[in-house]
Amino acid sequence: MSETRVNGADVITAHQDLHSEQGALRGEHPGRSRNPVIKVADLAWLEFEKPDLARAEVFARDFGFGIAVRSESELWLRGTFAGSPCMVIRRGRTSRFIGPAFRAAERADLDRLARATGTSVRDADVPGGGKVVDLLDPSGFPVRVVHCGEELPALPEQQPLLLNFGTDHRRTNVTQRPPREPSRIQRLGHVVLETRVFGRALDWYLDTLGMIVSDFLFLDGQRDRGPTMAFIRCDQGSRAVDHHTLAMHLGPGNGYVHSAYQVTDLDSIAAGGEYLAERGYQRSWGIGRHIQGSQLFDYWRDPDHFMLEHFADGDLFSCDVEPGWAPMSTSGLAQWGPPATRDFLGASPSPRRVRDVIEALRGDNEMDPARLLGLLKAATS
Repeated sequence: MSETRVNGADVITAHQDLHSEQGALRGEHPGRSRNPVIKVADLAWLEFEKPDLARAEVFARDFGFGIAVRSESELWLRGTFAGSPCMVIRRGRTSRFIGPAFRAAERADLDRLARATGTSVRDADVPGGGKVVDLLDPSGFPVRVVHCGEELPALPEQQPLLLNFGTDHRRTNVTQRPPREPSRIQRLGHVVLETRVFGRALDWYLDTLGMIVSDFLFLDGQRDRGPTMAFIRCDQGSRAVDHHTLAMHLGPGNGYVHSAYQVTDLDSIAAGGEYLAERGYQRSWGIGRHIQGSQLFDYWRDPDHFMLEHFADGDLFSCDVEPGWAPMSTSGLAQWGPPATRDFLGASPSPRRVRDVIEALRGDNEMDPARLLGLLKAATS
């Protein structure tokens, strides 16, 4: 229970000075597993299929990716930081998201994971080689855990601009002219997924991969039924890591929502956005600053209608930070910026979305009329 002490005008609680105004109530989800199988170190890359790799490559360069490997059947995209690629796109009949790959902290983690899940360790078909364990999460997404043999070397960075602050003048007799060019991607930050089995999927990632929750969101009037969204980070002990590497929310479908890629600063986001707009790409929502995670954001659609985010200046949490709790609402998505668009919220009706809703309400999952009405209310609040 939160401790409250009143001293004059001061009110001190156990959740004071943390990232959320609310903490957990007695008996609510702890946001971590007591004994996970392993603890993944990071998100390695995302896997997609698309029929037109040439078109995918054009967008990738315009969005700011580097090309790690290009063949007739595969396109591996990378950022400027040393490490693994950000994304692999394989040639397929339709455009679809396959699943995420997470990076194991040690090679021995793969053996431990394989024994616990009844799977096997096999050679990974990745640049530089390595080993991989293939899993399936409760939502039906293929999830890979990899340990790579070699890392990609670092590439030249897009340098942050030198800024003047009040009386702190770091730039004199020099103008500020950020180049109109692609935002240079540094690394993959996170992926967001929608699932009909939110509770089961959440526990699977905590118990199997050792991830921990940074923030929970709940529906208005339904907190007693548990959270409907979680922002989840990797657990690297005292080392602070991204506020979320994976985010999941309850919804009528099981699918990809968006993925996010770190760039240098706000000018990189803005100038890169102008570059994309001039080439006819569709901005989904931005520019603004989020609440959960605090990052600056700008969302775009690629030619296959997948949503990708440029971000900078996100929160970094160590394992000591406990989960925050907040109501789920559209107004709670950003501290500042334009109103969230219908495109970003997925609020535009489509035959596929209608089918998802009907199937979810008929199926054995966590969606029911009360949850659906709560989600609709959150989308307009």
